Order: sequence, then structure tokens, then C-alpha cells
Amino acid sequence: MRHADVWGALLASPLPWLTATVAAFLLAQEFHKRCGGHPLTQPVAVAAVMLVVFLLATGFPVEAYTQGTAPLRFLLGPATVALAIPLYERRRLIAHTWLPLGASLVVGCLVAVVSVVCLARLFGLSNTMILSLAPKSATMPIAMEVSQQTGGLPSLTMVFVMATGVVGTALLGPLHRRLPRADYRGLGFALGLAAHGIGVGRAFQMNPVAGVFAGLAMALNGIATAVLTPMILTLFR
Repeated sequence: MRHADVWGALLASPLPWLTATVAAFLLAQEFHKRCGGHPLTQPVAVAAVMLVVFLLATGFPVEAYTQGTAPLRFLLGPATVALAIPLYERRRLIAHTWLPLGASLVVGCLVAVVSVVCLARLFGLSNTMILSLAPKSATMPIAMEVSQQTGGLPSLTMVFVMATGVVGTALLGPLHRRLPRADYRGLGFALGLAAHGIGVGRAFQMNPVAGVFAGLAMALNGIATAVLTPMILTLFR
């Protein structure tokens, strides 16, 4: 078999793309540590930039990378379901705070959707852009489905969801320093509500209780976004 055929077969398999993605994330984590955990060096954002530069420099098609990393996207489902285990273990703690959590969920979801729609209209963005932006604060699978059902572009929504998670997690450091005595339940819930999966990962690094409440917020906000976003968009139309 010729070397070109071997190289083509290798690029068609998930192995090089999975290796590149994992390597980029590990390098980004190390860079984040060496920078003292600076918010602007958030590992997910740095890894994404590294992968974009790699694809541009090599000329490899984005479609090949997307297809090659399909196993990682598949693992998002089991990883999300696994969050039910710590939620079950802390069910009594969650039950004692259901009223403030419910109020925070409704207010947070409404503010996330209404504010971005109002700002998008203010800056004269197209209707497609507004529809793609509206579900940005939900976890990616739900946000992309809501975007598709309302007439947005799921691929564009994916970018907005990623950016929202990165920015929300980056703001955690300054917020935590200003609120050193903040309850981990509220801090985690706010992080999961605003920064979905990326925020959940950061919350678990910070404190187990914060991680549990962040996971709860991400799940509930996904449901709330799927229900409320079409209604809000209808009102604005």
C-alpha cells in the first residue's frame, strides 16, 4: 500500500483527531496552570484556538475534524446522565432550597434570553442571528435543537454556546474574589445556569457542593430554555 493511501486512511479514522483534541486540551491546562489560573487562559478557549490554528495551518477540512471527533460528542450524553449520581446523593440538601432555586432558574433563564434578544435587536443583527443567539445559555445539545426548531442555525448556536460557557467561567474568578463568603450552593447554581457544561466542570473543581448545584442548574435551565425561548421569540416577533 502506498504511503498516500496509508495517510489518507489514517486521516479518515478518528484516531488523529481525537489525539489532537486531547493533546490540545492537556497543553491548554498546563498553560492555564503556568499563568496562575488567569481567567483569559481558560483551557477550553485556549484549546479551541489551538485547534483552529492547527486546521488553518494544515489546510485540513473542518468536516474531517467534526467527523473524527464524533466519539467525544457521543460521550457528552453519558457524562450528562452521570451527573444524576451526585444529585441523588445530595437530594436532601437540594430539597431544602427548592424555592430560591426555582426563583433563580426562572429569572436567570428569562434574563439570558430576553437580554440577548434585546441587545441583538439594538445592534441591528439579522433575524437568523437573533434566533441562533437566543438559546446560548442552555447546554449545547438542547441549544442546537431549540435553534433548529425556531429557525436559527445550529452550527452558529454551537459557537455562541461555547463562547458563553468560556466567558461565564472566566468571570467566576473575579466574582468569587468579590464574594469570598458566598454559599457554594448559590455560586454553583449561578455558574451552571450561566455557563452550562463548562461551568459545571469548573464548579466541581472548586467544590463538590458547587458542582452538584451547577449540574442541577444546567439540567433545569435546559428544560426552561426549551420551553420559554419559543414563547419569548414569539412575543418579540
